[in-house]
Amino acid sequence: MTDRTLVDLYRHELERPRDDHYVHQLPDRRRTFSTRDFLDRTVALADALAGLGVAAGDRVLVACDTRPEWHMVDIAVLSLGAVNVPIYGTLTPEQVAFQAVDSGSVVAIAEDPEQMAKLLEVGDRCPALRHLVQLDGERAGGVLELGELMGRRSEGAEQRFWERAAAVDEDALATIVYTSGTTGEPKGVMLSHRNIVTNVREGLERISVAPDERGLECLPLCHMIERVAGFMYMRLGASRTYCSVFHVGALINQIRPAVFAAVPRLLEKVHAAVMAKAAAAPPLRRALFDWALATGGEVARRRLAGEPVGAGLALRHRLADRLVLAKVRGALGGGLRAVFCGGAAVPLFVHQFFQAIGVPVQEAWGLTETSPIITLNGPGCGSMKLGSVGRPLPSYELVVADDGELLARGPSVFGGYWSRPERTAEAFDDEGFFHTGDIGTIDEDGFVFITDRKKDLIVTAGGKNVAPQPVETLLKRSELVENAVLIGDGRPFVVALLAPDLEAVARWATGHGLDAADHAAALAHPELAARFGEVVDGVNAGLARYEQIRAFRVLPRAFTVDGGELTPTMKVRRRVVAEAYAELVDEMYAPHPS
Repeated sequence: MTDRTLVDLYRHELERPRDDHYVHQLPDRRRTFSTRDFLDRTVALADALAGLGVAAGDRVLVACDTRPEWHMVDIAVLSLGAVNVPIYGTLTPEQVAFQAVDSGSVVAIAEDPEQMAKLLEVGDRCPALRHLVQLDGERAGGVLELGELMGRRSEGAEQRFWERAAAVDEDALATIVYTSGTTGEPKGVMLSHRNIVTNVREGLERISVAPDERGLECLPLCHMIERVAGFMYMRLGASRTYCSVFHVGALINQIRPAVFAAVPRLLEKVHAAVMAKAAAAPPLRRALFDWALATGGEVARRRLAGEPVGAGLALRHRLADRLVLAKVRGALGGGLRAVFCGGAAVPLFVHQFFQAIGVPVQEAWGLTETSPIITLNGPGCGSMKLGSVGRPLPSYELVVADDGELLARGPSVFGGYWSRPERTAEAFDDEGFFHTGDIGTIDEDGFVFITDRKKDLIVTAGGKNVAPQPVETLLKRSELVENAVLIGDGRPFVVALLAPDLEAVARWATGHGLDAADHAAALAHPELAARFGEVVDGVNAGLARYEQIRAFRVLPRAFTVDGGELTPTMKVRRRVVAEAYAELVDEMYAPHPS
């Protein structure tokens, strides 16, 4: 059978039934659903939604964390030919209202009272919204219970489910995903069944996941990287465990996944935690760690280059693995074989670390508008180049415009922005190529290298172009720096705002006899200030003069989603940061009028 729609991808799970096909891992308990449990709940929900008047083309707003019920709702909505409009739980009531009104959603499904409160607050501004449904917790009057809807199993429901699903056209709209809005108002990205199914099918040709392995789903399912990963697991019939991204560190030893999707910041935190623990070890153990990591790194380098490892190095590597590297993998569950990563560039040092410990990172590049994968890098792609995002999927045409922007065309490219025809027209050229907004190159072997976002490029007053992201990545190699933002557009030189890693600051404070909880006192300490200066000096040493950071300030706190500096997908909102710290920026330029 040809997979035309996303429900067709789900159908493959039924071919490999398991009692623990879906596990919801919480810090204090574990919930398990069999293949049949999932199907029964999904079928009943689809019937109940149809009974509420949800029909083909209707939009259903979903505000729910990563858990099996998210996929039950998704499949039920899609089986009706309706459209899933996923929203992040971190959105404010105003942002929820905008997406509910803009999409014209007729039903909203919220996970708990906190999320439902936002909908109740803005409900009178959402004229199309007819029904509110809640999963957990105490419900307000008039709010329906999701569990009760899932329990309304009636005769013939499963047959109706498959009949309705079969009638859905592959070019029908499947989802509207609102962009995070790093610059300006969010836009609703329209993706069809064909868009996503093509991406899943071609992605599976390059991602090494086996049907008998367990996947971990931890990113928000609003994020297209996690959403496509979920459909890949469905297509394979693989089992998976769901947990919040905030609980991965504590629960990964219990989950023991073989593969999971991540964003770079999660991997950076893993790297920082391992390196911090090694740095705190006695000198002999630290030396052993450094030797083992270097040995693993050299083996990985040779294998990637197609060079022989050699008997001597292979022997040292087996010893390094037994003494150190296997223990590092053990802290990640012991069975982790690969990580699929997207959403932003993975720093080279993070790639090298995971290669060295024997868990290669398979990096993807793309956007929500491209369903989302355009290119993939990693062992499943036949060959791999660190620093590259890999080669395009087979159906993609990728070209470099005169200004260096990468343009993409193919069946996974979205159909446009919901109710924004002008913005849709701006996104495509006359030949139908989508403007990705990323600046990059394609080498002679077809590997793609991303250098920066087009809108993020800094043009100094002297006319010099500075790509900020590579420099910011170098700054973040320090355990002290969680995020960095370079500023200098139209200015005489480049300056930087450094958001500290407060855990690293606390460790430094403890080691110097200071109160670990008093971050302000630690950040004001001359010795720690000098450490930040050394970080900047070290980065500057490898930069051209016009790229160098002439001044910097360490901010009093880390960037957060709640604070507005980060999008829900953990990308820095540069404009928000620059505006929030405008006085600090002006102060850095004040002594330097020219």
